[in-house]
Amino acid sequence: MAAVLDPVTANDAGPGPAGYPTHQVLNQPPPRVDVNEFTANQVLGDYVQSVGEAGTHYAEALADVGAAVGSAQFQEDARLAHKNPPVLHTHSKYGYRIDEVEYHPSYHRILGQAVAAGAHTSAWAQPGPGANARRAAAFMLFAQVEPGHACPVSMTHAAVETVKGNQAMAEHWLPRLYSRSYRPELAAGKPGALFGMAMTEKQGGSDVRANTTRAVADGGHFLLTGHKWFCSAPMSDAFLVLAQDDAGVGCFLVPRVLPGSSHGMANERNPFLIQRLKDKAGNRSNASAEVEFANTLGWRIGEPGRGVRAIMGMVGQTRLDCVLGTTAGMRQSVAEALWHARHRRAFGARLVDQPLMTNVLADLALEAEAATAVSMRLARAFDDDAGPAESAFRRLATAVTKYWVCKRGPNHAYEAMECLGGNGYIEDFPLAMRYREQPVLAIWEGTGNVIALDVLRAMATEPESVDAFFAELRLAAGEYDLFDNFGARLKELLAPVRQAPEDYAAQARTVVEKMALALQASLLIRFAPAAVADAFVVSRLGPDRSFNYGNLPASSDFAGILARA
Repeated sequence: MAAVLDPVTANDAGPGPAGYPTHQVLNQPPPRVDVNEFTANQVLGDYVQSVGEAGTHYAEALADVGAAVGSAQFQEDARLAHKNPPVLHTHSKYGYRIDEVEYHPSYHRILGQAVAAGAHTSAWAQPGPGANARRAAAFMLFAQVEPGHACPVSMTHAAVETVKGNQAMAEHWLPRLYSRSYRPELAAGKPGALFGMAMTEKQGGSDVRANTTRAVADGGHFLLTGHKWFCSAPMSDAFLVLAQDDAGVGCFLVPRVLPGSSHGMANERNPFLIQRLKDKAGNRSNASAEVEFANTLGWRIGEPGRGVRAIMGMVGQTRLDCVLGTTAGMRQSVAEALWHARHRRAFGARLVDQPLMTNVLADLALEAEAATAVSMRLARAFDDDAGPAESAFRRLATAVTKYWVCKRGPNHAYEAMECLGGNGYIEDFPLAMRYREQPVLAIWEGTGNVIALDVLRAMATEPESVDAFFAELRLAAGEYDLFDNFGARLKELLAPVRQAPEDYAAQARTVVEKMALALQASLLIRFAPAAVADAFVVSRLGPDRSFNYGNLPASSDFAGILARA
């Protein structure tokens, strides 16, 4: 007769069927749930106050957000939102054209929480020094766990500056944009509203001046006809759209539901024909669509023929949010990798204590910390007290940082995934999702080449931006010879580039990479502990630098870096 196993003894490592010793769960980390993602993130807490100048009195509100996004319920909603992607319904069951996208209820719960926390427009509704850092921190906490919903949240924040270019539209829409009420249905008169954007077309992509969508004046508004290749978050309440009119490329505000007073019908839909949803590699919980306009009503924003200029304010803001989103993903990657390594043993020791793994984890944490510091610095530059020098700095530094941080995101996610071994590659864990998510932030709002060339163009046409950039670097001078020498060589490199940027187009990526590293190093020298600043300066600016992870020099204070992570 086989021995009868004591069910308690047999399964003391976790739940499982009694009498099955092979079903014991040993040497696996516990679930990482009900963690306050703000209070556990010392790096974010430090920099939102020091670099972002947000003040300490907002810590409680951010801790509330951290508790919400770290809860088991929020994590389950994030999982369900990605497992159940949006579904397009072009027609009702009676044959009426409705052009609606159905999301899983979990997506709406997440989006509602983000709006209620002010992750969309709180910096506009409650301006002042540190307002953008506070908003950025909330945005990053939500995006750390569920990135797809961050698209409409980001675009709504970014649309405010552009919408202000039409006083009548601003009076109508801004109170709704500032609202913390979220209702998913398309309806006129909702207290809150979200915005999307439709710029690119199939024949032009980033070259928006090649757009063929046409806008024809019709009284006090315009009628738009054309096909947009990418329209983000198509269930938003209104969109900023580029279209050609007699004056050139214009920017137009296009609502999904027409104002009731214009046509006498409540909730009459503006023609907005969703042709298909994009089948994306990642960003699965968020819908991106191809849409057609057919005599679709729009209202001009900004000056005639200056549509690209009008919408560039929105683009600048969304570029910053690409940096924030990538940084949030880096934080998730570091948190998940460290959680696993601190609970998993192999070859007689915890993974986190094994020298090579320690190096990899510290390097990943260092990258995430540098991204967090520069994110908060850029956010501060967008506050309403920014003077001319600060505006010039953000013009150049946002593009520089968008290029570099977003480029670093995908490989960072991969290395963190590898820290979990086979578990990292399994969809039950969040890093497989994150690995698919990070590339989109490098592609949206300007691919690497577009951004790098934009930096060269800005240096030539807005020389004050270069002066402001180097003024920022000088604030860290005198602490590290390696940094000072790197900055001096960078200045020499940029001198001829500023005069003839077209001659250096093929080297644009090299130029921008060096600028980004110098900016990150300058902030860590000023605001980070010595363990972090020392390791970053040596590993990123030194002659033996290597951009694979796990190559920090032996002199690095690994314990000091990981203690902050």
